[in-house]
Amino acid sequence: MKKRYSIAAASALVTGLLSTAALAQEAATVAFLMPDQASTRYEEHDFPGFKAAMDELCPDCTVVYQNANADASLQQQQINSVIAQGAKIVVLDPVDSSAAAGLVQIAQSQDVKIIAYDRPIPDVPADYYVSFDNEGIGKAIAQSLVDHLKAEGVEAGAGVLQINGSPTDAAAGLIRDGIDAALDGSEYETLAEYDTPDWAPPKAQEWAAGQITRFGDKITGIVAANDGTAGGAIAALKAAGVDPVPPVTGNDATIAALQLIIAGDQYNTISKPSEIVARAAAEVVATFLKGETPEAKTTLYDTPSELFVPAVVTRENIKAEIFDKGIQTPEEVCTAEYADACKELGILE
Repeated sequence: MKKRYSIAAASALVTGLLSTAALAQEAATVAFLMPDQASTRYEEHDFPGFKAAMDELCPDCTVVYQNANADASLQQQQINSVIAQGAKIVVLDPVDSSAAAGLVQIAQSQDVKIIAYDRPIPDVPADYYVSFDNEGIGKAIAQSLVDHLKAEGVEAGAGVLQINGSPTDAAAGLIRDGIDAALDGSEYETLAEYDTPDWAPPKAQEWAAGQITRFGDKITGIVAANDGTAGGAIAALKAAGVDPVPPVTGNDATIAALQLIIAGDQYNTISKPSEIVARAAAEVVATFLKGETPEAKTTLYDTPSELFVPAVVTRENIKAEIFDKGIQTPEEVCTAEYADACKELGILE
């Protein structure tokens, strides 16, 4: 049974672990390999969070960061390179979850441990997996939309679009499964569904534009799997002159998405500070470096895992979930264009 945490509880848990854990007993080279640059999160949140935690837990360790820019072949070159540099542990967020099975085998054959990060590796067990609960995220954002449509009196049988993430990303598949569970159990019809190559917002926008032409005002909501694809869908709706914009879901709580929520153009997102998972990954690294086995909170794809469950954010709770908790500051989000709406929500005085 999965162990579930709120963001606050997860943050407290990880902070507690960092403050009480003994330092890793062995200095080592550790690689942190991320999948793409379509999202700014890896440079702005994941890697800084991981590096800060490693500086606390293993100050003598060398941390190597590389990003594969959505190129699975480049990621294979990178893993070969860091192993050649002497990396003993690789934290890997795979470009292609299926192809990553080969990367796990390469690493483990050379006594290098693989910690799957954010995206799982279904075909070959990694040494550990740390992530948010992606299936739970998909179900939460879709159920939030379903509940909103009901509350707004939208009739049974109304149509929604479903925009999934990359077909090569196993985490996107889990998010899709969660979305399916919520929509299939609802009274609303999924008009059309799309797997977005590389999570690319322009591709989501192009597809959404075609569906707007096809279905018109039959579209009463859009379940988008992350904020980038949500932004693409919203751009397509606005370009088509749709007013008001139907509710659109998201995931990641990017600044752009928070601004869209504040403005009333995006319905929800998921607040999942990447630093929480990054710090948890660093704790697993430190445990391995001490020659110990990190505790499995659950198991996914035959891999010992720890999965965090974050909060759904809407306009109604954005102040409490994002600003009161210090995840973002008003100065970062409430730029001139959004100042009046921020005042309306009590984010600015």
